[in-house]
Amino acid sequence: MKQTKFTSVWSKWVTEFLLLKKSYPSIFIWPCISIAIIIVIWTLTNAQIVQDKKQVQSDALKDVASLSRSYAQYLNRSFEQIDQISMHVKYDWENSNKNFSLEKLKKQGLFTASQFAVLAILNDLGEPVTSTTLIEKWQDTTLRGQFYFHKNNISSEMQISLPVVVNSSGKPVIHFTRRLDNLDDSFAGMVVISISPDYLSSFYDFQSLGLNGLLAVLSTDGRIGASRIGNKIPFGLTQAVSQDLPLRTFEGTKLISNEELFIDHEPRFLGWQKLESYPFYAVVGLSESELMSSHLDLLKRHRVSAIQGTIFILLFGIISTTMATRLAWRKHEARGVSDTYRLATEGTDEGFYILNATRDIKGKIVDFQFADCNARGANFFGLNREELIGVNMSSLQGENYFNTLLEIYSKAMETGFYEDEYKLPDESPLNMLWARRRLARSGSGLAVTIQDISAKKEAEEQLSALANQDSLTGLFNRNWFLSYLPNAIQRAKNDQTRLALLFIDLDGFKNVNDTQGHAAGDHLLKSVASRLQSVLRPTDNVVRLGGDEFVVALEPVVGENKPAKVAERITEAFQQPLWWGGQKHLIGASIGISLYPDDGEDTETLLKNADIAMYSVKASGKGHYNFYKPELYAKIKTRFEMEQSLVQAIELDQFVLHYQPRVNVISGKLTSMEALIRWIHPKRGMIPPVEFIPIAEETGLILKLGEMVMDKACQQISDWKLIGLPSIPVSINVSAKQFHAGGLQKKLVYFLEKHNLPAHLIEVEITESAMMGEDSNIMAELSAIRSLGIQLLVDDFGTGYSSLSQLQRLDMDVLKIDRVFTNELTRSKEGGIFFKAIVSMAHALNMTVVAEGVETTEQLNLLRDLSCDEVQGYLISRPVPAEELSGLMTQEFLI
Repeated sequence: MKQTKFTSVWSKWVTEFLLLKKSYPSIFIWPCISIAIIIVIWTLTNAQIVQDKKQVQSDALKDVASLSRSYAQYLNRSFEQIDQISMHVKYDWENSNKNFSLEKLKKQGLFTASQFAVLAILNDLGEPVTSTTLIEKWQDTTLRGQFYFHKNNISSEMQISLPVVVNSSGKPVIHFTRRLDNLDDSFAGMVVISISPDYLSSFYDFQSLGLNGLLAVLSTDGRIGASRIGNKIPFGLTQAVSQDLPLRTFEGTKLISNEELFIDHEPRFLGWQKLESYPFYAVVGLSESELMSSHLDLLKRHRVSAIQGTIFILLFGIISTTMATRLAWRKHEARGVSDTYRLATEGTDEGFYILNATRDIKGKIVDFQFADCNARGANFFGLNREELIGVNMSSLQGENYFNTLLEIYSKAMETGFYEDEYKLPDESPLNMLWARRRLARSGSGLAVTIQDISAKKEAEEQLSALANQDSLTGLFNRNWFLSYLPNAIQRAKNDQTRLALLFIDLDGFKNVNDTQGHAAGDHLLKSVASRLQSVLRPTDNVVRLGGDEFVVALEPVVGENKPAKVAERITEAFQQPLWWGGQKHLIGASIGISLYPDDGEDTETLLKNADIAMYSVKASGKGHYNFYKPELYAKIKTRFEMEQSLVQAIELDQFVLHYQPRVNVISGKLTSMEALIRWIHPKRGMIPPVEFIPIAEETGLILKLGEMVMDKACQQISDWKLIGLPSIPVSINVSAKQFHAGGLQKKLVYFLEKHNLPAHLIEVEITESAMMGEDSNIMAELSAIRSLGIQLLVDDFGTGYSSLSQLQRLDMDVLKIDRVFTNELTRSKEGGIFFKAIVSMAHALNMTVVAEGVETTEQLNLLRDLSCDEVQGYLISRPVPAEELSGLMTQEFLI
């Protein structure tokens, strides 16, 4: 029974499908389209995967090229330092009448760095005369080649042994030698400096080179002198590269796929750079597998997206084919019905009409008569079907409107079809506001369909209003403005008038938004919109571009007086505070003005120049207005060039640290030193921090500068320890952006461990403004730093936003009072009273007080009387380079 039923259904389906033979193209087009789209999806996906892989490889080659240049610079500096040492030793030996002792120099703290395995002087017989190691243990026989080279060549050029050899201690070393001469230029022996090859690979940085990066030093004939892969430094004469690498070009990059070349059998991207002054190459390698791991993740995502797209298209094809089959069947069923009556189907919201053309004796159409209609169509005219049939169209319309309709309907008779949407005039008899009509020629007349689309048009107008209106403030938005301004420019051009744009950026809004939350920011933006509208005419257009940026468009404009007056009204309006949560907030307005056609003749130029004028206001103090001037662009360009130079300076490490001491006011002893960054520009010389720190803050480069200061400060403390100088804490400044970026404690731990330093030798200075924000986040970060044993300092106290309760909650160690209050000590009685109040408050919170900017003995005496703990300023010392600090660090009393 079931089998018979299935056979019957199948037979019926096949029969119906065969009847649709003429509709096969419209049915099978959907599977074809689906297959084509799937092919395109996979073609594009595979092309993207290939492109992404090429991009990763291209980026890797660029990275190794850059890293090899940096490594070459590092090796050049290292070799130059050793070269200088050998020249100094040669000079001291030759000018001391051979009365020169390396043993004494070592006892005095010289040549004790870990990289110096041994430093010695051999006589003309190759015997050690003086050495930093015991001469009795001197058994090195690996210097024979260099010894005979110097003996047989009258040349003071330094010689370097490669590959690495092993001296009498059994440790791998690299020999740097230089010839010694008697007064008659005869051979007197040679200077030997032996260093550990590890020193040449200490350049390794895991953040740049990854876990399996390669560093290698090659002689120009391809022999390997020193090498390293990740944190694995080969022991003895073993190298990370298993064979020589003959490099035929001065510099270059290449993907090395020979897995046998490296001891870990991993392919690598290699970059090499010839050293400027020495016959060696610096080679850097990045692991291909590490670099391609991100590409594999991206490849998976591409394929998942392609699979999802394929499934979607397959479903689309199945559904479309099914629907096309059903539609074709319906057409097949309705094929016997005439086209005219098919259009006039009842039970729809459309009005259908059959109109016969009425012609004059010349054949020209002069009117149309209703031959048929449906009930809906008659209802549009306020009639029933019987009342409308036989009526001439001219009797239902006014003369002017009839002439318009006659022209349209006659055109449809000529072309065969006409369709449009139109708003009905007052004289139209149709009971609607908007209509969509379709006219199709049918024999000697027209088949007309009219649909009431008033509700749809009303909805479209509402959507258009939403699309052109800012949802928060109710002002026009950027979308509206970009369509309005070209038309306004055209009107000004046609009328030969001027147009003004006032570009407004709020001053102080970001601080409120960041500290009080987005709810406060949204409330203030609404208040700003209301205040702008209150000082402008109803005909003036106010636009919110986004964020805290607004534009006022004025048209027409006669002279510059009108936009200037409007700008003055706006700035005056913003002198009154705005309220939120029971607190007053001062929000200013910086306004840039551009005029058409003086400052531009198109939307982009006018808006850009108004923005430039506004930026000049920001740069010169905020809270006023400026008209655009061409020279303002030059200033912005200069600032952009400074940004680019700053990026390059960070890459090339053009920064040094200067240090300014802090001294105890009672004992006069050095208690700490503040690290201050300085930019040594290759052309401009030293650039003061006031020129580049604000730019670094705005661009986010302050994060890299901050890490550089941490690294350099820790490195300097380590260097001082190595040469036996006292261990004095160094304080580093942390910007608000660094502090709020998070992870400060982890970075401090990293650099302390990197340079093997105890935590108490580093102090962290944080400004008051940096500690504004969510209490839990601040407390967590400060607690994490303090748990390391690092002291926390409040820098520039009195210039920020903090309060007594905030200081008590944050539990800081040291309070540094801004130089402004120090200067007031000798100028007014109130200055001393205020300073005393701060000191008392800080001492009550168990905080050490430091006075900044101390320049005179009078200020110092007053500070002692006020119980200030420490002082810092030009009276003690200006910020000086590290090499000038040794005298201050060993001096017992600095006051």
